[in-house]
Amino acid sequence: MSLPPESREEAIERLNTSASDLEARTARHVSAEAAGQAAAGQAWKILADLFGGVFVGLAIGFGIDRFAGTTPWGIIGGVLLGFAVSVWMAWRTAQRLMAEAKQHGEPKSVPFDDDEDQGV
Repeated sequence: MSLPPESREEAIERLNTSASDLEARTARHVSAEAAGQAAAGQAWKILADLFGGVFVGLAIGFGIDRFAGTTPWGIIGGVLLGFAVSVWMAWRTAQRLMAEAKQHGEPKSVPFDDDEDQGV
């Protein structure tokens, strides 16, 4: 038994419906707890970038001081350079997160916790 011929518009409509159904079935549903954990993970990454850059700069400055004999200047320069690089890395991570947030649209409203208002 053959199918009745369908017009081009009907075929496109049928394919669009099938595609939207497939997208709805395969869409990833993220719970509020998982989203909170992801946000906390990104915050820890930014914090690690900030501290890591300073400590790496400190180590490089100490190494330069040790081999070149420029005792305080290598550490001072290394810490300042490490701080500048770490701020740049944290800024870059924040920009990437903001771009991802803009892609996903406006966040859903979260109801306020009444316990905070009552001092509990």
